[in-house]
Amino acid sequence: MLPTAATWLSRAPGLLLTTAVALVAFAVHSAVPVVSALLVAIVIGVILRNAGWLPAAAEPGVRYSARTVLRLGVVLLGLQLSIPEVVALGWEAIVVIVATVTLTWCFTLLVGRWLRVPRALRMLLATGTAICGASAVAAMSAVLGEREPTATPAAPAAVDAAGEIADDEDVEDAAATAVAAVTVFGTLSMLVLPTAAAALGLGDHAAGVWVGAGIHEVGQVVAAGGVLGPTVLATAVVTKLGRVVLLAPLVAGVGYARSRRARVAVEHQVAVDSASVVTGAAPTGVTHTRPPLVPGFVLGFLALVAVRSLLPVPAVVLDVVETAATLLLTVAMVALGTGVNLTVLLRRGGPAMLLGLVAALLAAGISLLGVLTLL
Repeated sequence: MLPTAATWLSRAPGLLLTTAVALVAFAVHSAVPVVSALLVAIVIGVILRNAGWLPAAAEPGVRYSARTVLRLGVVLLGLQLSIPEVVALGWEAIVVIVATVTLTWCFTLLVGRWLRVPRALRMLLATGTAICGASAVAAMSAVLGEREPTATPAAPAAVDAAGEIADDEDVEDAAATAVAAVTVFGTLSMLVLPTAAAALGLGDHAAGVWVGAGIHEVGQVVAAGGVLGPTVLATAVVTKLGRVVLLAPLVAGVGYARSRRARVAVEHQVAVDSASVVTGAAPTGVTHTRPPLVPGFVLGFLALVAVRSLLPVPAVVLDVVETAATLLLTVAMVALGTGVNLTVLLRRGGPAMLLGLVAALLAAGISLLGVLTLL
């Protein structure tokens, strides 16, 4: 059912607020390019909530920004990705890209588990470091933010096979922490890798692949590659986009796994409620809604990747869509920031920053090893 005029009116104050803050974040980024607009947005959102400056009237629009606007931004990211451009790098560079993303993601999750970093937080840190910084955090948080059904309305928090408590309710806190960590260590990588590439005597192609594979954000890759010259910059940007291409299967895979678990839970509930008709036991009272196996926004993302890869898209369209995607994600980051409990954020900050450092070292080290071995 389409939202009514009254629904849109209730959302308007929150949407105006998050948009206004996003524009401020854009302005800060324009003045200081090394400062991510997404990071500025989420910090302002945290301040608004924890200082008690968020009006009650803004809540419906803020919630809408944190969910629907976030997903729209992720969908538009797909038009930035051209698979043929990545393939043109050569199989060696593709191996470096795939190995860096896969190993960084997996080892970050393992180290995060050893450090007892909460599940959602280590997933977001792994994704942000392995793929493309804050944008990847936003995409994965959209999947992790989907609640999975529990066995009963009053059931305790779900516990996995290893005895960990699922922490889906802390996605906003986790997203804020992850964005901060990937921004800090991505910036450090941006400063260190160009100097290290020159010291190691890497050629232009090898240096470009390392910079693109080892640094977190697209903007940081552009800044680092520009230091080493236009040839390195061109290779670095395409390599970076090769990592971003892998965002689609990664997010889709996580979404599929969560949906499968949710469907199993729903089927169990249906069986229990069906049995209650015979046994006379009280039904669980849980709505039997089966979620899609792959979230709709992931399918939209994949569709735009296909469009960019198969059809000629005018440069002006690409520029407009890229700006729109960044704006939508920045608006969503404001909303995610307002969901952050600052006390929780400060308490978990130490292990998260340590994990962010480990993840950055993994990305830089694995990609360098691949470059030295294959290129």
